[in-house]
Amino acid sequence: MNFRLPEKALQTALRVGVYVFLALASYLLFGIVLSNLPMVIAAPLLVFCAASVSNELAMRIFEHRSLVDLGLVWNPSSVRNVVLGLVGGVVAALIVVLGPVLEGAAEITRVAGQQVDWGAIVVLLVILLFGAMGEEVLLRGYGFQVLMGALGPFATILPVSVLFALLHAGNPHVTTLGLANTGLWGVLLGYAFYRSGDLWLPIGLHVGWNWVLPLLGANLSGLTMNVTGYKMQWKVASVWGGGDYGPEGGLATSLMVVLLFAWLALKAPVRRQRPYLLRERWEDE
Repeated sequence: MNFRLPEKALQTALRVGVYVFLALASYLLFGIVLSNLPMVIAAPLLVFCAASVSNELAMRIFEHRSLVDLGLVWNPSSVRNVVLGLVGGVVAALIVVLGPVLEGAAEITRVAGQQVDWGAIVVLLVILLFGAMGEEVLLRGYGFQVLMGALGPFATILPVSVLFALLHAGNPHVTTLGLANTGLWGVLLGYAFYRSGDLWLPIGLHVGWNWVLPLLGANLSGLTMNVTGYKMQWKVASVWGGGDYGPEGGLATSLMVVLLFAWLALKAPVRRQRPYLLRERWEDE
């Protein structure tokens, strides 16, 4: 008895497979092009360039459309969603950092001999913007949306969130809880796309969170980016504060991600849009 995959499954596998190949090839190519830049600049630019090129090519090859149709159309709804995301990410990060400081569980201290470097702050914010946008387009772009159209939201969000966590497994000072929290963030960002139908809401959440932590002196996913001359130090066990991995390695972030998810699901005034690849599924819901 011969077993044959349904045509739709074969088409999905082909499209996702080609996308993965394009992403890896773009990553290798831009890795060579950007190899002479400092790692702190090259890494986020590498992700951004690889994500942009691979998604643009995949959309041109299979859909005869552009990268913008993956949920990057700029309109009043997009503005509202990206602002909501930014506010959510910023407020969440402020609570996770300043809450423990006010409670005496942590403190923000001045680093001896270091001053505020405004030029470095601007560069850092731009780099973090490109890095967050690149990760969202790469992981919530063409391949993600094709799979969501074929498998549904939750069968797509969960495995891609595991992949999101594994991509951070090589970060400095990484912990099991840190990886688990990164996976939770992946679920949140995947749901944010499903909730809004665009990439602007998850981009806003990602950027807002990533901007605040280093500006307040906290490590971001194990990376120290000391440009303000201040450093956050915890007075409680690392299971709460995350230790050298930063707040993302602690239970405070676990709780905050759950609260952000509830806010998105129940309260946030998100404006839902229709991404091109999911237009048929969106109409059926």
